[in-house]
Formats: sequence, structure tokens, C-alpha cells
Amino acid sequence: MIDRRLKSKIKFSLSHYPAVALVGPRQVGKTTLARAVATGFDALHLDLEDTADYRKLANASSYLQEHERRLVIIDEIHHYPDLFKVIRTLIDDGRRRGLRSGRFLLLGSASMELMRQSSESLAGRIAHLELHPFDALEVLETELDKLWVRGGFPDSFLASTDELSHDWRTNFIAGYISREMRQFAPRISHETLFRLWVMLAHYQGKNLDSATLASSLAISKSTLSRYVDFLVDLLLVKKIYPWFTNRKKSLRKSPRIYLTDSGICHTLLNITNKENLLSHPIAGPSWEGLVVHNILSSISSHCEVHYYRSYGGAEIDLLIRRGGDKPWAIEVKRSEAPSCSRGFNQACLDVEPERAYLVYPGRERFPTRYGVEAIGLREMCQEAANYFN
Repeated sequence: MIDRRLKSKIKFSLSHYPAVALVGPRQVGKTTLARAVATGFDALHLDLEDTADYRKLANASSYLQEHERRLVIIDEIHHYPDLFKVIRTLIDDGRRRGLRSGRFLLLGSASMELMRQSSESLAGRIAHLELHPFDALEVLETELDKLWVRGGFPDSFLASTDELSHDWRTNFIAGYISREMRQFAPRISHETLFRLWVMLAHYQGKNLDSATLASSLAISKSTLSRYVDFLVDLLLVKKIYPWFTNRKKSLRKSPRIYLTDSGICHTLLNITNKENLLSHPIAGPSWEGLVVHNILSSISSHCEVHYYRSYGGAEIDLLIRRGGDKPWAIEVKRSEAPSCSRGFNQACLDVEPERAYLVYPGRERFPTRYGVEAIGLREMCQEAANYFN
């Protein structure tokens, strides 16, 4: 059992809010984490994909009122969207009787849909948290290469062999599209979405070229945008938007695309182990994606995240800013002897970051030219977590 860092944050949020929504992709460990959190509570668990549990909510208001002094965990709540209005009424009634926190833990796998429904009905009554696959702060430092190759989904990362890990991811991909599309987007073509997912794996760490992708899939740009947004909503793809401060600069304006799990990216490209990966052109972009995703999973969701790239070649892989502070600039290199590029230095002159880092696969921390500090992935994530949370 790997202890999830989000556990303490869920408990903290439950102590301050009557409801907490926990979103994350399927099989990322939401239910396991919820059960671990529940050990400190008198809890009731309902899975709305279980027919018996669903039927218990035929008269939801009455049933939940009977358990008002327990933490009620509701899994796959998107199956019952009208339940949010019932929960709002119960929360408001309970507040008048002193029941102000720790009432509901709501789990779902479609981020935007769950947040939309909960925000409309439970504004001011709910905290939203996102559970990512395992990250660099949750596994041993000696397991970072395994995390890179297999990704962070628990069943993939913890498999006894690379072959079993790859098989799990293959089955996950095959089942995910049909299952999630049946629930959230029944009119989207399964085959087209799968082809897009594979294409986006090839685009790891690159700017989204909507015209080329739409043409390759024989769909319109607006349809492509809808398909990409669907994968983003399922927390399988991340779009990072460019940084604009100097309006006189000629800058890239399209979002940069990352698959949120390196293991899924590798399986979509039929990469089965580290040896295959190291000889594949995706190795560098894949490592960059791992670093970016791990840093983002370490910081508050309220931080601004961007990339910077000018048409002249000045580039910063990741910029992070909190409030009105100056940003941190981060460059990623898959090299044991990394050095900062001139383009990164030029970009830093444009952006004027508070700190500049070069993340590489080693563990030693040392200064490089242009005043940039080389740092390992795990230490970078810890540094970011300490500052941006």
C-alpha cells in the first residue's frame, strides 16, 4: 500500500466543509483512498454503479437524513445528477442544527461535469480536490524510472512485471473509451477518439496543431476541439496555455499538449519497457511530460501554469505563478550532464522569473550557467510543493 499525499488534504477539507468532491481518472485509486480516509470516521459507502446501492436512494432525502451524523461516501455520483440538489438541502438543514462539516465525500471520474453540477448546487458548501496517479513524492526515489516507464496508475505501477503492467494499460485503454463515452459522450465516434488519443501521444510536449490533426482524422476543427476537451475532462490529457506578458514579442499561441500519464502514452505508442523507450524518439518528450505532470500534481490547483515560446526560439517548458508573484521558470532535460540552453536564458530575460530550475534525471543539486539551478525530479517536486501549497 502506497500512502497517498492527498489523504491529509481530504481530511483537512472534511473538517472545514460539509462536502468534498474528489475527482480523478478511473482506476487511479479514488475508492481506495476514500476508504482509507473513512477509517477516521463513522462512514457509509455507496457505489452508484451498484444496483443495490442505487436503489437505496429511491427516496434519497429520507435515506441520507437517517445517516446525517455519518460521513457518506458516494462513488460515481455523476450517475445521479439530481442528488446534488438533495445534498444541498440536507447540508443547509444540518447547518442550522450545528452539522457544519464532514458530511459528504463525493467521487467522480469526469472533472468538468462533476465540478459543474456540484458548483451549481453546492456553491460555498464544497471543496474540490483532484487525485492524480502516483507521483514522484509518493514512490521511492529508486523507483522513478519505473514510474516513468509504467506511469502512475496503481495497478500498472505495482504490477509484478513490465509485461503485466503493459497488459493492464492495454486493457485500460480499450475499456476506458467505450465505458466513459457511453456515459458522457455517446455521440462521439469511438474509433476517431482512439485515433486522436494515439496522435496526441505522438504530440507529447508539442503545440496542438488543430488543422493538421483535424485533417488527418477527417473531422472539422471544432469537432477536434470538442474531442480534445473530452479527453481533458476525463483527466487523461492536459492543455497548458502560453504565457503572454510582453505583447511586442511574437509568441506561440496554441496550447501545449501532455498526456497526463507516461505509461498510457507509452502503451498507445506500443512501447513496452525501458529499453524500447530509450531508443524511441518520444523518450525526451515523454520525460518532459513526466516532469511537468509530477510538478503540477505537487502544487495547488489555484496556481497559474504556462509555457513560453517565441518564434525566435526562446523557450521555457513550464512557468508557475502564485497570485501576483513573479513566476518560477523550469526547463526539462533528459541528460545526466545537463546544461541550460541559450534559448532558455533568453526566455528568462523576457519573463524575469523569481527562480529558474533545470530538472534532470540525477539526484545531485548544483548551479549551472545563467544562474540556473540543476535539480532532480523528486527534489523539484518537494520544492514546488513547499512553496505553492
